[in-house]
Amino acid sequence: MNTNNNVLISICVPAYKRVEFLKRLLDSIATQSYKNFEVIITDDSPDETISLFCEQYKQRFFLRFFKNINPLGTPENWNEAIRKANGEWIKLMHDDDWFATELALEEFVNAVTNNPSTDFLFSAYNNQYFEKSSHQEFHISKWRMKELLKNPSVLFSRNVIGAPSVVMYKKSLGLYYDANLKWLVDIDFYIRMLSKTRPAYIDNALVNIGIGKEQVTQDCFRQRPIEIPENFYLLKKVGLHQLRNILVYDAWWRLMRNLEIRNEADIPQSGYNESVPLIISNMIKFQKIIPLSILKIGFVSKIFMFISYVFNYNKIKK
Repeated sequence: MNTNNNVLISICVPAYKRVEFLKRLLDSIATQSYKNFEVIITDDSPDETISLFCEQYKQRFFLRFFKNINPLGTPENWNEAIRKANGEWIKLMHDDDWFATELALEEFVNAVTNNPSTDFLFSAYNNQYFEKSSHQEFHISKWRMKELLKNPSVLFSRNVIGAPSVVMYKKSLGLYYDANLKWLVDIDFYIRMLSKTRPAYIDNALVNIGIGKEQVTQDCFRQRPIEIPENFYLLKKVGLHQLRNILVYDAWWRLMRNLEIRNEADIPQSGYNESVPLIISNMIKFQKIIPLSILKIGFVSKIFMFISYVFNYNKIKK
């Protein structure tokens, strides 16, 4: 058990209330074959339950516990754990996620050794659906990986990396999660990360991702007041020119369709009060002439999206 600052990995755990979830995570950490790590827990809970619970693990591995004086919320509690870390590498683990095997952390370390030029790694993972008592394994395809390396903004289209618990990165990069975001917070982080370093991918499912009703992302899904402002905010950060990529354009097409944005006036009503880019305005006008029942037929929607993309392409500044 490490008791000093000479640790390779800081496993950062932002905690909030759920002792039964945290127990599963800490038990999975305790059984890891690789031992040169510390665990940092920053607690946003309103009482001392988590603090008292963590005491029993301090004899099993090097654990440092911090109680936030004032609740920080998501994702600032994540950042607080990262700020407290002493390790060279950051391994953020949400309290409802856990390691899939006893060799998981060792595989991450082996990937570091085998990819000395990278500062960022991610692995395949299992989604564990609590309500359904089922799971699904996710791997990135070679084509998606190729597109991701060419342009990280394709993450607008699909988060092919996964939840923050599946990644590990060097603390020296100095990156933190944007506190202005909840729904797109991981995508924004990955886009910024990939602008600094080429990732290494581990094609083994090393982490279990808990999916349940209590998650912040479940509360955000298909909520106009959250998704609309955050998507415009992130688009502004990466640049409107990213819409020249058809995967990014398709992501915005689906966003407008799925949230049933039928008029430009729906945008400020959803909480975004800046001007709507011409391209998005044209997209909304085009979708408006198509009945929603037709627009929501997958292959038909793709055809209309492509027509819209061709029409708008030259209007998108490089």
